[in-house]
Order: sequence, then structure tokens, then C-alpha cells
Amino acid sequence: MPTNIQRLLTELTRHHFPNPPATPAQLAAFEERVGWKLDEDLRSFYLHCDGAALFKSWPDTNFWILPLAQVRRGRVAIQGRDEDTNGPPDWYALVDLQDTDFVLVDVAQRRGPYPMRDGYHGTFPDAAHTKVIATSFGDFLAKALASGDEFFWLDG
Repeated sequence: MPTNIQRLLTELTRHHFPNPPATPAQLAAFEERVGWKLDEDLRSFYLHCDGAALFKSWPDTNFWILPLAQVRRGRVAIQGRDEDTNGPPDWYALVDLQDTDFVLVDVAQRRGPYPMRDGYHGTFPDAAHTKVIATSFGDFLAKALASGDEFFWLDG
């Protein structure tokens, strides 16, 4: 039986808008650039597709899982500056929700699975408002695919 991430990737391919896969060399270059290793779910995702739009094609999607080349620190993506006063150095923008909002992967523990956080620009980087919304990328992807194109972590 395929793993949960493999089932999710099959669904993504059938019903959504995946990019072509990243190569192992691209993954290695990414890990060298950012200084952390992709966990099992993220590695599987990027070897399957180097980014994807969920529900609607780019640029109309609410969920744009970024290609490796566009993954950067959350504080740079949201606030435009790579300074400690602008947020933790180990929260990375992984999913673009449009309008400077992101889902962030929290790599502080340096080994996965990495939790996913709400990167709402209006309250970022306040840790009380940058809450964990999924325990891993696989958990996030499952919830996003089941959401009907809604931000599942928001009330109402």
C-alpha cells in the first residue's frame, strides 16, 4: 500500500496543477542554500513536482506551493528584510496564499517532520498569532486538498 504522502501526490497530479519534478541535484542545491534538510514528505513532494497550484491554476490559486527556487525565509517573504527583528530565521515561506500571506515551514528543530505555521502578514512575526496549523507538510497537504479551496485553519 502506498504511503500517505504518495496517495496525496497521486491526488494532486489527478486533480490539481503540479509543476514538473525537481531533480536530486536541485534538492541538494536547495539544502545547501538554506542550510537544512528536506524531511521525508517535502523530499517526496519535490521529487514528484517542484511546486504546485491547488484547485486553480496559477495565478488564480489560493494555494501555491512554491518551487524550491522561490522558498525563502518567511521574514524576507512577508516583511522584505532578513533581520532578526523581522522574525525567526528558521521559518520559511513554503506556500504562497497571495497578498503577502504564506504558510511557513518551521525548521527550528532541524529534523522533520517540520510543523507548518500560519504566516499572516498582519500579525507576523508574533508567535502567538503565527500558530502551528499542521504537524507536517503531509498533514498540511491532506488538509488543504480536503478544504475545498478554503483556508482550513481560519475560523468561520
